Amino acid sequence: MSELKTATKDVKSTSVRVELQYVRNLGNYESIRVLIGVEDNVRLDENVNQATDRVYQFVEDKLVEKMEEIEKELKR
Repeated sequence: MSELKTATKDVKSTSVRVELQYVRNLGNYESIRVLIGVEDNVRLDENVNQATDRVYQFVEDKLVEKMEEIEKELKR
């Protein structure tokens, strides 16, 4: 799993934000919603597209991890 680390600068840096959501219908008018979002600064050695891809991958991995935990709990 990737780890998010931010570069520190004295000037205001560009940031990227990614949010992903998963909704699972449980039937009988019930559902479970998981929303994960991360905002991070563009690092000194990357451009905005690279930062977006990095943050997106982190959020996607975390969302999948949490969805799998929920699915496991629902099967009990």
